[in-house]
Amino acid sequence: MADNRPQLPNGFVAFVKKDCPTCELVVPVLEQLAELEILSAVFTQDDISFPELPVTSDDTSLEISFFHEVETVPTLMKIQNGIEVDRIVGWSQDQWEAFVGVNDLGPDGIRPYSPGCGSLSVDPDLQGQLQKKYGSGMTSREIAFASAEDEFEAMYDRGWSDGLPLIPPTVERVSAMLAGTNREPEEVLALVPPNLVDLTVEKVAINAVMAGCKPEYLPVVIAALEAACTDQFNMHGLLATTMPVGPILFVNGPIRKSIGMNSGMNLLGQGNRPNSTIGRAIQLTIRNVGGGRPGEVDRATHGSPAKYGLCFAEDEEGSPWPSYAQDQGFSPEQNTVTIFPGEGPRVIVDQLSRSPDELARSLAIGIIGNVHPKLVMAFDAILVIGPEHASRFVEAGWTKEKVNEEIINHTIRETDELVRGADGIGEGLPEVFAGSTLPKLRPDGGLIILYGGGEAGLFSATIGGWISGDKGSLYQTREITL
Repeated sequence: MADNRPQLPNGFVAFVKKDCPTCELVVPVLEQLAELEILSAVFTQDDISFPELPVTSDDTSLEISFFHEVETVPTLMKIQNGIEVDRIVGWSQDQWEAFVGVNDLGPDGIRPYSPGCGSLSVDPDLQGQLQKKYGSGMTSREIAFASAEDEFEAMYDRGWSDGLPLIPPTVERVSAMLAGTNREPEEVLALVPPNLVDLTVEKVAINAVMAGCKPEYLPVVIAALEAACTDQFNMHGLLATTMPVGPILFVNGPIRKSIGMNSGMNLLGQGNRPNSTIGRAIQLTIRNVGGGRPGEVDRATHGSPAKYGLCFAEDEEGSPWPSYAQDQGFSPEQNTVTIFPGEGPRVIVDQLSRSPDELARSLAIGIIGNVHPKLVMAFDAILVIGPEHASRFVEAGWTKEKVNEEIINHTIRETDELVRGADGIGEGLPEVFAGSTLPKLRPDGGLIILYGGGEAGLFSATIGGWISGDKGSLYQTREITL
């Protein structure tokens, strides 16, 4: 690859800015080196009259400082045949004298050491402009690893990883990822919690690369993050709670097939790239852009595999019922992603129930165990019903609405069994709820039924939710657009 950096003159070259006490301090030294004709140029970053020397050059555009990766001023470089061979930063009288081969640099009594200041070319407020103008065209800061550095270990050491290896987000890979959407890289999608940082399309693309996504997955990742970064979903609360919950994603619409998502056998497990990487991209973005790291804002007591990212598709082609998205008013041609605050999935085994009522009762008992059997009405749930279980209901002519209603009805229990102290268990509802009945789940949307899984096996799976409502999280559905 050709080196397009502006060339520097042979000899010694300095970079300074007037708004730097150390640069002010070394002005007499620069004058001395100029008189000795060994100082070829001084590039000034903020004032073209500083210092007043014949070799002073204007770098207020910061182009030269940016291309030559100046991070501290003053910086003194040694150039041979147009190539930098060495540099020193800050001011150390002994180091400068050894570096240029001149004794007694500076006036009598000059302070022998001063560390210098940050270069304007690495100012965070200017990085985006400089990257776009002189760099790759991206506004994010590019980080170069040393040639001897293992890039995979370096990314882990910098705290970017969820514990698994990452794909290095090179300029080429991020550019290819951005081709997966029509949205502009600098578009701000949301304020990402917990630090409420501007989340741009470019930042999402970087984390999607690291997660292992392909460009065609990016619209799903973007839509999911737009849903996650809402007050209603309350991602900050989801991080801060000590419960083991994370954002669970499921996808509806033709995009499931076009990007190759799994809605059948092992849909909640490993082995499918979009299922595995889309959810991971959400979590990496929250971690790396928003600052939601385990042990810091993320306070889960135990955590769960859901915190790596859990994403799957509903089997719309195999389902005897309308999809979840259609239940929410979307057409079969629209693509949607729903984000649900949940823990890891848990199996419900029933290989003997034959009637729909038997099976509804059985699934209800399984769901009652979510979170705690005595805690009701506060925690929603997903039921991923397997094809063999679903066939029991279909053969009896039950609609999905009837299945949902009957399962919830079969979770209704006497509150005397649920209050604190009942059955010798301190956990439970306050005593004020005694003398009544309550279902496990809210009748108006507390249970999401999805169809999916392998054709063989009399199993379904439940995913317990975090606190629903204003004190917790409301799950969100967003249309996926390019």
